[in-house]
Amino acid sequence: MTNPMGEMNPPVRLLMTPGPSSVDPRVYRALASPIVGHLDPWFRDCMDETQILMRRIFQTENRITFPLSASGSGGIEASVVNSLEEGDEAICCVNGTFSERMYVIGQHTPAKIHKVEAPNGKPVDAEDVRKLAKGRKIKMIGLAHGETSTGVVTDLDAFRKVADECGALLVVDTVASLAAEPLHVDKQRIDICFSGSQKAISAPPGMSPITVSPGAEEVFRNRKSKVQSWYFVLTTAMNYWGKDRLYHHTPPISLIYALREAMRIVLEEGLEARWAKHKRNQLALIAGVEALGLKLLVENPKDRLVTVTAVMIPAGVDDAKFRGQLLEEFNIEIAGGIGALKGKIWRLGLMGYCSQKPFVLQLLAAMEKVLIDQGHRVSPGAGVGAANGVYLKAETPAMAAR
Repeated sequence: MTNPMGEMNPPVRLLMTPGPSSVDPRVYRALASPIVGHLDPWFRDCMDETQILMRRIFQTENRITFPLSASGSGGIEASVVNSLEEGDEAICCVNGTFSERMYVIGQHTPAKIHKVEAPNGKPVDAEDVRKLAKGRKIKMIGLAHGETSTGVVTDLDAFRKVADECGALLVVDTVASLAAEPLHVDKQRIDICFSGSQKAISAPPGMSPITVSPGAEEVFRNRKSKVQSWYFVLTTAMNYWGKDRLYHHTPPISLIYALREAMRIVLEEGLEARWAKHKRNQLALIAGVEALGLKLLVENPKDRLVTVTAVMIPAGVDDAKFRGQLLEEFNIEIAGGIGALKGKIWRLGLMGYCSQKPFVLQLLAAMEKVLIDQGHRVSPGAGVGAANGVYLKAETPAMAAR
């Protein structure tokens, strides 16, 4: 062999993207722990702890609560295929690429799938869903709490009311919002809620936390036909995560270690403190971005997802060159737009471990330098200065209370 491959040595990046996020060193240590068997008594205890932590983060007592061995897209598929069968009707709320994915997956089932859309940068109006549902027997209403492709957050309560009116299951994608945006699965009566490990929880990609209400469990038990999947049958998969620990598939043991540690860190910080931190850092980032002369895709502040800020690319600035220079010169990765927004926006992520004041200031300083290099007029220090102003206002009451 003339050119043997060397030992793998990936670069250390700051992942200010919509996912994956950078990972706490403690999570890396957990990931590197010794492998045990998936039926080992020690690992069974680890599984119990993982479920306890997950229920606390979802804020639920649901029996079916566990991490699917799949990405967030697996969570979408499991939620949809377990809920729908022939003769059912469902409504999918679409306001971006990932809420569209739920609609597309629904079309792979024999159910009749309806779509209610909103323009990029806006949430779907629950009243539009109510109008479409009128006179129909709707089995499921699905939506994304946080739409990763546009940086939009949706208020869930209005959709719960519509679901109650038509007797539908409420299925919510919290891939981009769990552990960053306020969420109370039981209080908000969400029937199926799923997420992704690599976002605000800040674990490695590859797991999809999911929780299912008792009402949705009953719907699953009353199906007239088999689920159009073997791997994603939630009641069967739960047999492994339940008290019987019946073998279903070999789980990604190291990823479960990492997820357990990442969730432990979330709860060590506290959910409310973490929600507040994400909001504070987003406000600082937005102030800095606007001080750099950039505009936001999401115009209404109440519709802005705290984990993903969509920034319009200014005229004269090359998207690929801008992101490439950030990566090569500063080791910072951000994301571009996808679908209809490709080449039109940058998506700046503040997820979990990456939602820190030093990283926000570092990103703004780097963006300023690259913008200037591409001929965009910027007042030196404007972005960092504006962000610091937000932090100063946020810190003053806390300092005064001491």
